[in-house]
Amino acid sequence: MKTGNLQFVKQMNKAIVFNRISELEPLSRADIAQNTGLNKGTVSSLVSELLEDSLVYESGPGESSGGRRPVLLHFNRRAGFSIGIDIGVNYLLGVVSDLVGTIYKKEIISHEHTDFESIAALLRGMIGELIQSAPESPYGIIGIGIGVPGVVTNSSEVLITPNLGWERMDLKKAVEQWFNIPVIIENEANAGAYGEMLYGAGKNVNDLIYLSAGIGIGTGIIIDGNLYRGTSGFSGEMGHITIDMNGRKCSCGNYGCLELYASENALLSEAKNGLSTLNASELKDLTFEALIEQAEQHNPEVRSLFDKIGTFLGIGIVSIINSFNPRKIIIGNRLAQASQWLEPSIQRLVKERALSHNEDNVDICFSELSSLSSALGASAFVNESFIEGLFKTE
Repeated sequence: MKTGNLQFVKQMNKAIVFNRISELEPLSRADIAQNTGLNKGTVSSLVSELLEDSLVYESGPGESSGGRRPVLLHFNRRAGFSIGIDIGVNYLLGVVSDLVGTIYKKEIISHEHTDFESIAALLRGMIGELIQSAPESPYGIIGIGIGVPGVVTNSSEVLITPNLGWERMDLKKAVEQWFNIPVIIENEANAGAYGEMLYGAGKNVNDLIYLSAGIGIGTGIIIDGNLYRGTSGFSGEMGHITIDMNGRKCSCGNYGCLELYASENALLSEAKNGLSTLNASELKDLTFEALIEQAEQHNPEVRSLFDKIGTFLGIGIVSIINSFNPRKIIIGNRLAQASQWLEPSIQRLVKERALSHNEDNVDICFSELSSLSSALGASAFVNESFIEGLFKTE
């Protein structure tokens, strides 16, 4: 066998051993040999390399089945740290997390100006602070993942973000030049779907849709455990399906899009134009958080408004159910904070309008990660890319 082939097989076996440890830890060397079918000498050699690489560590001893008690092996989840960023229309949220999504630092800042230069300046400062806050580790900061509320190509180019007003911005190149660290750019709803599948309400579910309901609306689609991006990376723009062909004009250029009726922007617009229980000053500076507070104080007008928004969300969810027949739909982003007032109208509309053979088998729930879904999903893309790169052969 040629040297290149031998190296390929060795790296493949090393990846297998590493994956078994990370998935099933703690394991002994004998456990790994039995689990993988590799001989004990090969396992011992590969484990020694993984220890030298600081990807695993030993503890022990474990339970003995006769003879000497075995040393146990663990995945070193603190071998490196990733940074995950969620760029919202009115906020930036960033996290530092380890290789299994444990958060060590979180930052969130609000912003009013959505032009690329303004957000880029805030983003550069936030990432710099997050890098400084990361614990020491063998590999340091392994990458930066950024979720963007818009159309992102498979090569990480930001084509358009209707609610930010960006077109063809090479955010990846800019951030890599700032910090000389690998960068992955992804649609924020795709990142949210991945985050929920790995760490949140979508764990152990192979077919799910993540509905990101914030200033706008997007969806991330998981099919058979894999993120579905579409031919060019543009899948999931459910916020721009038409629900009223004669409706208002959307920032995308179309008319009557779902997000004009079922988003945080729609909620605030309806409230400012129709609430009689708030005075002019309160309406002028109205925020989503203020509406939550009013709903908690049993304001009937505000609760009715949430019910209306939930009904429009339900219309979108019915289309998702009938189109994809998913096992689970997870509603996340900022509107998930209003779950108790949105859920009744969503469930009512789905029961009334979804095809019964689809509706019976879908679980509709709200995010377990709250506002962290996209940032953690972006970090997860970085972690996977880092680990895959460790076992590649030239």
